[in-house]
Formats: sequence, structure tokens, C-alpha cells
Amino acid sequence: MSTITTGVYNRSYHADLVLRRTWLERARLGLVLVAVALAPFVLSSYWLEVGTQIAIAAIGAIGLNILVGFTGQISLGQGGFLAVGAFTAGLTSIHSGLPPLAGVGLAALVGAAVGGFFGLPALRLKGLYLAIATLASQVIITWSIIHLSVLGAAEPLTIVEPTTVFGWTVNGRFEWFWVIAGFVVVAAVLATNLFRTGVGRAFVAIRDQDIAAEAIGVNVARYKILAFALSSAFAGVAGALTAYRDTFLTWESFTFEISILYLAMIIVGGLGSVSGAIYGAIFIIGLQAWLQELGGKLQGSLPTLQENLPAIQQIIFGLTIVLFLIFEPRGLARIWQRSKDYLRLWPFRY
Repeated sequence: MSTITTGVYNRSYHADLVLRRTWLERARLGLVLVAVALAPFVLSSYWLEVGTQIAIAAIGAIGLNILVGFTGQISLGQGGFLAVGAFTAGLTSIHSGLPPLAGVGLAALVGAAVGGFFGLPALRLKGLYLAIATLASQVIITWSIIHLSVLGAAEPLTIVEPTTVFGWTVNGRFEWFWVIAGFVVVAAVLATNLFRTGVGRAFVAIRDQDIAAEAIGVNVARYKILAFALSSAFAGVAGALTAYRDTFLTWESFTFEISILYLAMIIVGGLGSVSGAIYGAIFIIGLQAWLQELGGKLQGSLPTLQENLPAIQQIIFGLTIVLFLIFEPRGLARIWQRSKDYLRLWPFRY
């Protein structure tokens, strides 16, 4: 007599550890990877540039979500940690001649060290007070870049050496899109697997209730600092990729507005979700690019719109965050999950 399976059940430890449990999930992931690989052949030059910006932002957003979404520690200094990674990579390329992959790795290490240092206030502060402390880190990092001559970064930096990866020179929008998309895949896999380990579970326990986490043996102080370090390491990688791609660096590219932008990405995408960080980066960067393109198209017919476009962008930006916080606090990741559940269960309501 045959049996009918009415759900997805795990019958071994190996099945329980698999990230994609059904063939539909694996097929969907494969289609996404194929679409990303073919995107440069389909997108215009403008939207390919936007896609590269989205990929860089996704790495930084994943790092910020580790800290804010999974560990529950607020941060308003992500722009500063991006600057640490960018100027570390830039100075490394200019003064040492190390290959770009080494520069990216060094940017991650320096970003982790700086992030861990500025995470020390998290041992005593929470909520709004911690937010102000991390905002101070943004100011301190920016001041240091401008005024400390030992960094040699007060003036804009220009990277003249070509970016090479294992002998392959990365040049042009196509190549950069593929390289940075590859880093996004690595970042997403690392972050997803992080929360399948004891470290990731400790982060979540601190987020849910730090006192209870300490009561069951979690070293809250160590894991809070580790969360800041890991988040800043991801930001350092994103900053380093920005440096090697743009080849021109100035501190004005990493202001407080960038920190707010990244915070908006994880709020809109979904706190506590690796895929939500990617969705948020796509939505926020894509929305800004679409409004910019729309303003250019309407410049002749509606000159008033073009004049007020920055203000309109800010209004839509703020309104988007407010609407998500009111109607869907768990962001785009939750909307996508509900859509999948509906299609999986249809036509039943339960």
C-alpha cells in the first residue's frame, strides 16, 4: 500500500541541513543565477551600472542585517565602515602593490577591527543611546580620513593600477558586474550558513532577550562585539569593491546619508533575513535610479519636476519606509514568503 506525502519532511540529518529542500526551490535558485549571468547582455548601460551598484549595496546590507536584524544592535555608522574598507583598499593598492583580492581581504580585516572597536559601547548601551554612539563612529571615521595625514586620504585617491584577478584584467561594465555579483553570492552563502552555527544562534538569542541568553551560557559581550566586527567586515568588502571599481575615492561618497540608505534597505527588505537584504538593495537603489531616469525623460515637458526631483526622491524614500513599517514591518522578504505559501497551498485557505 503506497503512502501519500502531504508536506516536506526530513528523514535524515543530511536532509535537515540542506538549504534548498525541494526541486522547485533549487530550480528557482538556478533561474536566478542564470538571469544574473545573462543580465549584462539584456540591460542597457544605465541599468547595468545600476545593477552593479545594487550588487555592492547588497553586500553592505547583508552585513548590516547581521548586526541589526539578527543580533538586534542598532547602527547608524555603516557609511563610515564602508569608507574604512574603501580607503584601506585604495591605500593598499597605491602604496603596497598587493593584488586586489589581498586588498579586499585586508579591507575586511581592518573593517572588522574598526567595527569591533566601535562596538564596545554596545556592552553598556542599548536602543537610542547605542544609535547615537554608532553615529559618533561615522563622524570619527570621516574626521580621521580628512585630518590624519598618516592616512594620506585627505585628498581624493586615484587607483591607477588595473584590477586583475588570477591574471584576468577586470575592465568594463560587463566584467565588473560579474565579479561583484560573484562576491554577492559568496556573501549570501556565508551569512546564510552563519546562522546555522552556534555563533549565529547566539546572535539570535541576544536579539530575542540578552538577559535570557546570558542565563543559558551565551557570552553576550563577546558575541555583541563579534556581530559588530562581522557586520563591518562585510561593509569593508563592499567599500573595497567600490574603490577598485570606481578608482577614484573621496570621503564625500560615504556620508551619514549612506548609513541611512543602508538602514532603509534592511527595513524595506526585511530585518533578520539574508534574502531580505538583497531585496531591499534592489528596491531602494532601483527606485532611486528609476526616479532619476523618469526625471530625465520628463525634463522637457515638466521642468518643475526636474527642478524638484531631489526633494521628490526624499519624499518617496521616507514615505516608502513609513508605509513598510506600518503595513509590513517584516519587509519584502515576508511578502515573498506569503506569496510562496499562498501558491503552495492554493486553493486551500489553511
